[in-house]
Amino acid sequence: MKLLLLGFYYPPDISAGAFRTEALVNALACRLPKGAELHVITTMPGRCVAEGDAPPAEETLFSGSVRIIRLPVPGGRGMAAQSRAFACYALQVRRLIKGVSYDLVTATSSRLVTAVLGRWVARRCNAKLYQDIRDNFVANLPYVLPGGVGRLLAPIFGWVERWALSRADRINLVSRGFAPYYESRYPSQDSTWHTNGIDLPFVEAAESGFFEHADYHGTKPLKVLYAGNLGAGQGIEYVLPSLAERLGKRVQFTIIGAGAGREALCRALNERGIKNVHVQDPVPRETLLEAYRAADVLFLHLNTLPSLETVLPSKLFEYAATGRPIWAGLAGFPARFVMEEIENAALFAPGDVESAVAALDRLELHCRPRPAFVEKWRRDKIMADMAEEVLALVTNET
Repeated sequence: MKLLLLGFYYPPDISAGAFRTEALVNALACRLPKGAELHVITTMPGRCVAEGDAPPAEETLFSGSVRIIRLPVPGGRGMAAQSRAFACYALQVRRLIKGVSYDLVTATSSRLVTAVLGRWVARRCNAKLYQDIRDNFVANLPYVLPGGVGRLLAPIFGWVERWALSRADRINLVSRGFAPYYESRYPSQDSTWHTNGIDLPFVEAAESGFFEHADYHGTKPLKVLYAGNLGAGQGIEYVLPSLAERLGKRVQFTIIGAGAGREALCRALNERGIKNVHVQDPVPRETLLEAYRAADVLFLHLNTLPSLETVLPSKLFEYAATGRPIWAGLAGFPARFVMEEIENAALFAPGDVESAVAALDRLELHCRPRPAFVEKWRRDKIMADMAEEVLALVTNET
């Protein structure tokens, strides 16, 4: 048995997609039949890799049953740069799989293109296809591309999406908020819902009591932390400067992250002379754990785009594992998830400063461990179920 897993991101890259792919690889590797092989084709990481610490272009794990291949791709921000990077990745994948036969192809994809590549490879190899869909790219297009370009392109990419997904043997969707869109378009498809979850370092930290510390008593500014991407989906630059200005010395914000919105955020902070926000580069996970422990409140925000009302941010799981109060600007499905699953979390309308201030006042400013949440949503259990499902496609157990 020979399996191929396509994922654009893989550790030591620090993206949510990288952690998800790694967790699936680990789960699959533990369940491979004797003599089976798993090939993982990904890219060289572009985030949070110190000079001289780049991973090998190729390595074998799990006693040789897993082979990781990291392909070099051009860097840069913006959709044009991302398109060039993926085109480079796809061309190299095409060269690598030439003459190779696979029984199963799995693709984990957020921007659709990896799913398209997975369909092409599976078709070429006459292999089963498992698609792991982490975002709703087509629905997002009208809101991401300006000037009506997204609306013009959405029907074209809708056709591409149908080509990529209509012949999949199984589709997994990471958010149940995607259900109305995908179930209406692919009613006969066999879909599952293995969502994001809590990675092992956070599970271990939560279970050991690492995050517990003295409660906040109001003698110093409230330490609020946001750690994650600073992109169009978050829209931090649209709410944080006004919010920080409104709260003044009451709150000290720390922002850890990078992305297309970081420059605009820093510019707005400088123009207003705001001193209670500190923006810093992404950090390794060990350092991030310490940052969570030092924080009094964890902040989260999604932009005011209708398409973002269906997603389920992976950051929510990480945040909840710490036991910290969660202050979140969310609407739609992610807001419902928080209300149903996470204690001591206060929601506000995205982009609404006064609503955010009112939400902050509703929080209980102390650490409250969430052991039931951690046990329910630990990623290793979620990926174990997903791996069993993937392998069942090849062993004909479904």
